Amino acid sequence: MRSVTMRHWLAPVAAGLLLASCQGQSTSSETAATGQPAEAAPTDTASVPTPADGITPALIAQHIKVLASDEFQGRRPFTAGEEKATSYLASEFKKLGLKPGPNGSYFQAVPLVEIAGKPDSTATIAGQGKSLTLHYRTDYMFLTEREKPTVEIKNSPLVFAGYGVTAPEYKWDDYAGLDVKGKTVVVLINDPGNAGNDTTLFKGNAMTYYGRWGYKYEEAARHGATGLVIIHDTKPASYPWTVVQSSNGGAKLHPQTPDHGASKVALEGWMTLDAAKRLFSAAGQNYDALYAAANKPGFRGKDLGLSLTTTLHNKITYKSSKNVVAVLPGTVRPQEYIIYSAHWDHLGIGPAVAGDSIYNGALDNASGCAGLLAIANGFVQAKEKPQRSIVFLAVTGEEQGLLGSDYYAQHPLFPVKNTVADINMDELLAFGPMRDLTITGYGQSDLDDYARTAAKEQNRYVIPYQHPETGSFYRSDHFSFAKVGIPALYASGAFESRLHGKAFAEKERKDFEANNYHQPSDQYNPQWDLRGAAQDARLLFRIGQKLASETTFPQWKGSSEFRATREKSRPQ
Repeated sequence: MRSVTMRHWLAPVAAGLLLASCQGQSTSSETAATGQPAEAAPTDTASVPTPADGITPALIAQHIKVLASDEFQGRRPFTAGEEKATSYLASEFKKLGLKPGPNGSYFQAVPLVEIAGKPDSTATIAGQGKSLTLHYRTDYMFLTEREKPTVEIKNSPLVFAGYGVTAPEYKWDDYAGLDVKGKTVVVLINDPGNAGNDTTLFKGNAMTYYGRWGYKYEEAARHGATGLVIIHDTKPASYPWTVVQSSNGGAKLHPQTPDHGASKVALEGWMTLDAAKRLFSAAGQNYDALYAAANKPGFRGKDLGLSLTTTLHNKITYKSSKNVVAVLPGTVRPQEYIIYSAHWDHLGIGPAVAGDSIYNGALDNASGCAGLLAIANGFVQAKEKPQRSIVFLAVTGEEQGLLGSDYYAQHPLFPVKNTVADINMDELLAFGPMRDLTITGYGQSDLDDYARTAAKEQNRYVIPYQHPETGSFYRSDHFSFAKVGIPALYASGAFESRLHGKAFAEKERKDFEANNYHQPSDQYNPQWDLRGAAQDARLLFRIGQKLASETTFPQWKGSSEFRATREKSRPQ
């Protein structure tokens, strides 16, 4: 899975009249998993105000219904679904009177390579007089970024390297004393803090970037490894094996690189926890004992005395996908920009589930694009036009690893130093209005304060994301902007339904993650209550209005790892 956002819900809650007097005051003594105290919720005595900005549930539903229709074939890049989705978005932006990008087009070309990999149906583990056969999809998912018709892994020695992390600032090096050149490294998912045994390790159970699969592949390549295989475990991963299957099978997109992927490990892969336990047993090792050891400082990896043999057969296609961009020029400071972002892509057509093979991606992320169009409509309808330019950016390839937003960040159409902020949307709510506003990456930047002000206008309270162990801050397009120093906000209602409370919201979230996330069942449902989606879109619209009226730039907090990058592009 190239990107898992893990804040998704699918609930057919019938729309009705919003209660004038909803549930009582929220508990103010909650402590978020990040260690930040939750803010007290205001006493709820009024309904959500009627919008005067045109941002309505009906408008959001209208766009979701189109973008998530079977006609759009799951909106996979390089397909007819891409052409339909990008053309629809550009057409809607044009209807609103928004200008194209600085190149005179509503599109930014994003050069990608598609590698349609067909791994062998089995992989062989051998050594110490033993042989173990693993099966594709059941036991493992293998792929490659090497742009070659055939990638052969033959008798590659297997090495266990804990979490596969080299982090000097945490005094942690899983590769210490290991020679992995020409070998295949087997590692745990997440990072050493996730086990919860020692809250002083890394950031405790809040996942760091070291816990992301992309980092692990890159680190293995830096050490000269042939391949890296991640052991999937549902709890620390925060998604089931079905997500690994749906996100890593078939054709995968990657950025085009001058060396055609030669600097990458030849094999990128995942194996189930059950397969890993059988592998360790064949090596004469106990998985649980090694897992416990890998979570303690001073752990040293070890050769397993086994080797891996398998082959990947690839069909390679070079093409350009598209980001869609539209601009509402500012009236006073048009050379300063506020970006609203959402990804238009999903998984396309894949393995059938209950007879349905179209992965429509209604919440993920037709809803975010619907929010993008609704907010654009709000700015166009507003009597007072923004003093700064507002950029609406629908990006490609998020599901493949934030490819479109990363390309934009590295090849910006508008100068990074003049970009005030990115406000990102990746799935809007489908089960009614919310009392909370959950900020993923709370404490990173001044944008928290803007979000808090807008939340109070809606009689809501702000909390940090309550499951930081999932690493959600690194899993959606705002992260691409943060990496180049642009303050980024990713916020939505998440954990307390205004009508049904916290337990209801938690149940719906878990149900979606287990049953609908990255599955054909994530499709438009006319029974949805999209008032929460409109509520969030309106809140983000108000934040943009506030930013557009100012002359100052929001800053990263002193503790943020992105502050130094911003200061290089915008020295104070």
